[in-house]
Amino acid sequence: MLKATIGVLVGFVIWFVAATLGNLIVRALIPTYGAAEALLAFTLPMLLARLIVGFFSSLVAGFACSYVARQRQSRTAIYVLALIMLVFFLPVHYKLLAKFPIWYHVVFLGTLAPLIILGGTLRGRLQTEAVNAP
Repeated sequence: MLKATIGVLVGFVIWFVAATLGNLIVRALIPTYGAAEALLAFTLPMLLARLIVGFFSSLVAGFACSYVARQRQSRTAIYVLALIMLVFFLPVHYKLLAKFPIWYHVVFLGTLAPLIILGGTLRGRLQTEAVNAP
């Protein structure tokens, strides 16, 4: 139980660390991104870049959660993390509803939990393959 709890906490923190690093990369790759970010006036490529950062952050968070939680408890921990992240981001996106196109909210929120679960599942599969390797 302790490993699962720590796994959820690590996954939560890792999501934001990965998102921050991804955001810094986007700022470096798209020179006008910083100014657009201050006004929340993103172009389509900027919105897509933000979604890609979110996708990557979700995968990494699920992977990290599963890694820390280990075998038996990792599935539960991953689902708990996915639920916590969704509950965390629902009010954020509700407040930003008028600032972004509706499709952006739908894609972000609709892929958040599945990508966290996928990241955790990938870690489990990689571990199983490593154990079963000749």
